[in-house]
Amino acid sequence: MIFRKAIIAAAIAAATIAGPASAEAPKIVLAPPGVPPIFGSIIVFVAQDQGFFKKYGADVELRPFDNGTAASRAVVAGDLDASLSSTPLMITQVANADVPVVAMYGFPKPDFELATTDGSKATCNDLKGQQVGIDTPGGARSLALQSILTGFCHMTINDVQQVAMGSNTASAMIAGQLRYGILHLDDVPDIENHGKKVTIMETLAGASPINHWLVLIARKDHLKEKRDGYVRMLAGIIAAGKFMADPKNADRVAKIAEVTGRTHAEALAAFQGYMKYGLWSINDDGLDKGQIDKLIAFQAKIGKILPGKTPPTFEQIVDPSVYRDAAALVEKTK
Repeated sequence: MIFRKAIIAAAIAAATIAGPASAEAPKIVLAPPGVPPIFGSIIVFVAQDQGFFKKYGADVELRPFDNGTAASRAVVAGDLDASLSSTPLMITQVANADVPVVAMYGFPKPDFELATTDGSKATCNDLKGQQVGIDTPGGARSLALQSILTGFCHMTINDVQQVAMGSNTASAMIAGQLRYGILHLDDVPDIENHGKKVTIMETLAGASPINHWLVLIARKDHLKEKRDGYVRMLAGIIAAGKFMADPKNADRVAKIAEVTGRTHAEALAAFQGYMKYGLWSINDDGLDKGQIDKLIAFQAKIGKILPGKTPPTFEQIVDPSVYRDAAALVEKTK
């Protein structure tokens, strides 16, 4: 645990990077989710560590938050410039509270799984009334649990007890504090390496194939004021994705991914598995209009958009111009 905290502290301490034209580019404070960070967020740590933010003149501070929900609220409050936060949450925030946020990049393939360390009690009936580890009520794992319960078990979120664990559900299952939890793919080998067999009850992709995982969001007024900074930041993330996609860089990426608390071997295996899965958007912005439109409709169908509120349109919640300009900057700076 001390080693894990030291890795995280070192990553945060090195998180502010200057570069060409950075004196002119506004500083962007970006929150990757999880303490320790979830594996999906390593793309921003790669951008930091490999100097891609610096290369494109971005001045970026990475400020990890316990979860994407808390980070999203900090963006709304103006305490952060950007966060990687749950796509369903962002949709409902805009619809229900008229929150002025917009997405510029996304992760279209959620990897959440409802799992248990008690394979003898792995049915929906067994799950009723049980404690289930999530990040925070209303957070990404919580929303994944609700979708799985609805689509797979024909149950509601009130049929189970949510236990807020941040990004530490796997640790709680290893310790025997919880038998059920919403896990990421890389959580499973972590638990099994500690001697516990994991049974996957259902995946979010199986229960609700239209779901979209995370979006990089900003307040619209901040985006207008600091647009150059956001474009440069996203250029660094795009370049990091291309670096990660090159197999010869796998060992280096795994070293950076130790910020998640994984050993090098665990991080390498997780990274290679996630690349095969297609977790990160490498060649586009990860914000397919058809997928987002279906997710908006689904959120309305399951009652996440309150009565009397109007579901947002794709155009309200996505600004594709930031990625377009960032990709052009990457191409120009080759």
